[in-house]
Amino acid sequence: MLNWDHIKFRMSFLKNHLKHHRELHKKLINVQREKIKSFKAKMDAKRNLSDKIADFLTESFGTVFFLGINVLWFALWIFLNTGLVPGIPVFDPFPFGLLTMIVSLEAIFLAIIVLITQNRAAHVEDLREEIDLQINVRTEEEVTKILIILDQIHDHLGLPPEDDAELIMMKKKTDLSEIEEKLTEQMRFKQ
Repeated sequence: MLNWDHIKFRMSFLKNHLKHHRELHKKLINVQREKIKSFKAKMDAKRNLSDKIADFLTESFGTVFFLGINVLWFALWIFLNTGLVPGIPVFDPFPFGLLTMIVSLEAIFLAIIVLITQNRAAHVEDLREEIDLQINVRTEEEVTKILIILDQIHDHLGLPPEDDAELIMMKKKTDLSEIEEKLTEQMRFKQ
């Protein structure tokens, strides 16, 4: 026979306990959010001089202003080398070989600068993915532990046991190696 007073007491205790844990969890989440917000700032602070220069140049060159300067420069260059301006000799006649070389060098330098910035951004993204994975693994472990505790509480209260196959599977620790092997195998089949 169930003792309802005992069950009410236990439920009240659990409710207060869960409320306390929710408050702690909120504080922890806020701390984690601050850490994540500051992650980019920390990574930016760790940049070396060449990375800082590359980031600055990428930000500067990736603007409409820079595009406008290039359009004006090329238009002026071509106009001055058409021979239509009296008193200015043509210094790069059509097909504008010198301009072509300058534009090619500019494209090479811009591509290298953008690649430097992209490589650094990819490194930061890899670190974020690793952090996400670690957080997800910890969360999975915590959820599994919570399920086990809830099942124990359920059994302790004398409620009828109803462990279905899904619950039994959910209470097992996640095997990361098995998941990695399955994903690797799936990726091989796609190639």
